Order: sequence, then C-alpha cells, then structure tokens
Amino acid sequence: MDFITVSQYAEMHNVSERTVRNWCKSGKMEGAFLTGKTWTLPYDTPLPRKVKIKASPLLKRFREEKKAKIAGGIYHRTQIDLTYNSNHIEGSQLTHDQTRHIFETNTIGFSNTSVNIDDIVETTNHFRCIDLIIDRAEEQLSESLVKELHRILKTGTSSSRTEWFVVGDYKKLPNEVGGRETCPPEQVHTQMKSLLFEYNSKSEKKLEDIIDLHQRFELIHPFQDGNGRVGRLIMFKECLANRIVPFIITEDLKWFYYRGLSEWGHINGYLTDTILTAQDKYKSLLDYFRVKY
Repeated sequence: MDFITVSQYAEMHNVSERTVRNWCKSGKMEGAFLTGKTWTLPYDTPLPRKVKIKASPLLKRFREEKKAKIAGGIYHRTQIDLTYNSNHIEGSQLTHDQTRHIFETNTIGFSNTSVNIDDIVETTNHFRCIDLIIDRAEEQLSESLVKELHRILKTGTSSSRTEWFVVGDYKKLPNEVGGRETCPPEQVHTQMKSLLFEYNSKSEKKLEDIIDLHQRFELIHPFQDGNGRVGRLIMFKECLANRIVPFIITEDLKWFYYRGLSEWGHINGYLTDTILTAQDKYKSLLDYFRVKY
C-alpha cells in the first residue's frame, strides 16, 4: 500500500493541510497514523463524507413533475430534447416530433416512413435512463450505476441479441472512437475504478471536473456501444447532483463537441466553450419555465 503526507493529500484533493490534519485527529481518515508529530495516510483514503448538498430547484421540479405526470413542463421538455439530441448524435433517424410522439403517447403511429426498430427501442429506453438519473441524482457515481444506465439503454436492441455484445457490462472486444484506439477490454475495470475514485474524491465538483470526467470516460470507451449516450447522461446527472445548470448537446453543436473532446488536454477551451453555449441554451428554457438556478 502507498502512503502519502498530509501536504500531498491536501494538494491532491484541493483542500487545506489544516483541514486534513483535523480530519486525521478526529479519526475521519481511515488508516492514518502518526509518525512522531507528522500524520501519514494511505494514498487511496477517501474524503470524509460531506454534508449532503441540498437538491436544486430544477431537481425538485423534475421530481415533482415526474411524480405528478405533468405534461408540458420542464421535465417533459427535457425528456424529449435530451433523448432526441443524444440519440441523433449517434445516428438515430427519428425526428424531434417523432421522439415527442413516442414520449407523449407511448405509441409509434408514424405513416409513410420507414423507421429503424432500434431507434424506437433506444428512444423509449433513454426516457427510462433520464428517470433513473433524476431519481438517483445525489447517489455517488459508481461502476454499478454506470452499468445500470447501459443496461437500460441497450436492453431489447438488436445488438443485445449477439454473442459478442454485453448489455450492462464492459466490452469484450476492442473498439475505437473517432479513429482513435481506446482502452483494451481487459483494462477497462481498472481504469474505470481509478477514474471514478479520483472524481469522487473531489470535495467540491465544478463544471470543469464534470467535463474532464466525460472526456476521460469517452477515451476509455468502456462499453461496446452506447458510450456517448451513457457519458452524456452521466454529465447531466452530475450537474443535477452538484447544483450546476445542466446542458444538452444539440445538432448545431455536435461537431464543436467532437472537436472539443479530441482537443481536451491541449486546448480545453474548445469543449468548455461548447458546453457553456449549450448551458446558456438550457438556461433560456429554465427562464421560460420559471425555474431558478
């Protein structure tokens, strides 16, 4: 096991050394011990559980409208817009109106057009994924929650009926994203565990932390398919959990979003500016529906 000093731990988690020493003295840091007058602690010691963040007005509204099955509100609009745009980025041919029709009526009812069955299945599944992140917004992000999102999204699709595709679990075969190699299947669990540990260890999560999590998640590309949609659902959830205004990557922002992902770590401004633009659009919706943020 690797051990580090209080100053190293404080720098790693962006907290003061005094705070870490107080945590050690009060027994909040498991495995910490004194060597003379100096505290030493395991490298992977988690931060003490912090006070639960009060639910944002948006999260409260989502839950109220979802429970009451209110039509025409921010929950209704977000279900349609987030599902349509996230699926469309991945090649779904359903229109915004068709997505709205499925959500509002739970029927297909299209005429004079051919529709891919997977597009329909993944649309209805995505609605359920959004309900999950609303219900479990404050829950700490974990591998099991990430896998549950994938299981819901891909259940019943044609891919789920193939031997090489695993629904709700990590990929078995290597894959690429944007022509770039991704994490080998045998390393996915280790890299995901490390990524989530590092992210969850942050005492306060900012928008940049959520963006960084998303970009690194997409580089790992843990699932055979569905990584983009699961990744964007995770970002939305984490914004809700941390009282940050969420956002939806729309068609007009798609290529800026792709460029931002590829340039992250070199020119972070590309992706940050794209997401701030998307956030401003969502703020306009919140203003219309009179939701405080």
